[in-house]
Amino acid sequence: MVNLNKFLKVRRLLVRGKWLVLTRFWGMDIDPTVEFSLSARFDKTFPKGIHIGPKTYVAFDAAILAHDRTRGYYKHTRIGRNCFIGARSIIMPGITIGDECIVGSGAVVTKDVPSRSIVAGNPATVIKSGIPLKEYGSYESADETRRLFWEQDAANGGAA
Repeated sequence: MVNLNKFLKVRRLLVRGKWLVLTRFWGMDIDPTVEFSLSARFDKTFPKGIHIGPKTYVAFDAAILAHDRTRGYYKHTRIGRNCFIGARSIIMPGITIGDECIVGSGAVVTKDVPSRSIVAGNPATVIKSGIPLKEYGSYESADETRRLFWEQDAANGGAA
């Protein structure tokens, strides 16, 4: 079995390079602690309208928009701290996502999301609120679950 963890340093370097281009060249307001997939898409038509808070994760193929050309709409899109933006979700222009939120995979967010909420669907609706989250939108119990998984994996010789 091939261990791909040896490529993590290269991936981190590539993500850091993309962050530098997005913030220094395009002028986006993305906190240096934000983690994102290399395939995440950030609107370059109105780049100064993208704002992402600390310790947030943007998964693969997610799109963060700040303009709608058909309506001549250019609005600031804000994502708070400790959020998780799911794979292939779309955050429409002018949306504010509060702190400690999870946006489900494939969700299309068309309205503001209150802090400590989980939204999913098309259009995205709040499915749970009042949830405390940690860094990168993880549940408080996630560390224990992760530890148990890796212990089981090691006990099985890496074939969990």
